[in-house]
Amino acid sequence: MIASLSARTPVLVLGLTGRMGRAHAAHMRRYGTNIVGGTAIRADAPAEQDGIPVFADVAAAVAATGAQAAIAMVPPAGTRAAAEAAFAAGIRLLVTIAEGVPVHDSIAIGRAARAAGATWVGPSTPGLALPGRMKIGFLPDVALCPGDVALMSKSGTLSYEVGYRMAQRGLGQSLWVGVGGDPVKGVRFAELLPVFQADPATRAIVLVGEVGGVEEEEFAAALAATPDAKPVFAIIAGREAKEGVSMGHAGALTWGEFGTHAAKQARLTTAGARCCATVEALVEALAAG
Repeated sequence: MIASLSARTPVLVLGLTGRMGRAHAAHMRRYGTNIVGGTAIRADAPAEQDGIPVFADVAAAVAATGAQAAIAMVPPAGTRAAAEAAFAAGIRLLVTIAEGVPVHDSIAIGRAARAAGATWVGPSTPGLALPGRMKIGFLPDVALCPGDVALMSKSGTLSYEVGYRMAQRGLGQSLWVGVGGDPVKGVRFAELLPVFQADPATRAIVLVGEVGGVEEEEFAAALAATPDAKPVFAIIAGREAKEGVSMGHAGALTWGEFGTHAAKQARLTTAGARCCATVEALVEALAAG
């Protein structure tokens, strides 16, 4: 579903009538996202919110609007129910932004997404974007710039800095996907590689990773097995991370050689990626080609 996104893709906001739903729906619409409806968080919600139709549940919203994608603006405890309802209603792409979704709920959401043949981005993600055309989430506009570099990231704030520095140098993005920093999640780095490889608008790939887990190692294995892979530039946060201490994200935790900065850089470099120590070095490398 990510590969077929466009500015015309009809998008729902689950939890539209909540404070965060209202605010981010307005931001996404201004950016160009085709927000066609949303769901209420209370039974006495109005029939529309800022001109956007409000429905009692996601099934009714999909039936009335033909929505294909949705973003869940709901608390962690409500994310599983929202996701399962969305997949059951026929949503093909779901973004869940909440941080702190229980692991067993994330496992259930992943199972529901696979059963429905749908794509799940999240949890704990700022979303995704086709810069200059649309976004589903809250990636900052100042960091988004149309271009030919696809960006995948675990860390939201670090990727914002990378995107902003790229934009300042006239280096834009063709597609940006924040996979989130939780240990159990939907889309992972390795799954995005074939999407970016097949995209004719993408000439290079940026990976913004961090210590913890094995996602970067999975990507390195996929990259090594990809013929004629596009250039990959990577930066891994957490060089000074202490063993056994969670560094921000739930998944940013190292134990021995598991998920370490050195291990990730070594595997990525062996696979052919260019690893950069700083954001400045990453942007300079991109600018040089």
